[in-house]
Amino acid sequence: MNATEKINSPIIVIGVGNEFRNDDGIGIYVARKIKELNLNNVKVIEHSGEGASLMECWKNKEMVFVVDAVSSNANAGTVHFFDASKEKIPTNFFNYSSHLFSIAEAIELSRTLNQLPQQLLVFGIEGRSFETGNMFSSEMVTAADSVIENILNSCER
Repeated sequence: MNATEKINSPIIVIGVGNEFRNDDGIGIYVARKIKELNLNNVKVIEHSGEGASLMECWKNKEMVFVVDAVSSNANAGTVHFFDASKEKIPTNFFNYSSHLFSIAEAIELSRTLNQLPQQLLVFGIEGRSFETGNMFSSEMVTAADSVIENILNSCER
């Protein structure tokens, strides 16, 4: 496969986070694990979560997966799933971003501008620690492995 095929891949996986803020790096972890598989027709992006830039990543794409750590007071490791193509994303889930323009807001602006991908599937993994560091809470890797399996199953369909 050449680089052009990857750039124009119909499936995009975006791992969002900051790998130096403990659990906040789980989206980056998922992205790297999927990238290691070198799947055909899947482009993997590591992303900070800045909304305007995210919108450019998924604009006019067929299928996009976004994975990020969330904080909603659920138990650490809980996986939240949203089909953003069909439903709004609770803005309070993605409140650990250092950017003013969050994932949820980027999704809704894309929806308003008719620029959502055909399918935009969002996985939020409930984090516990967002302090400076690079260690995941014990539940995070198990949850991430479940998300990876879900994404791989969806890519096969």
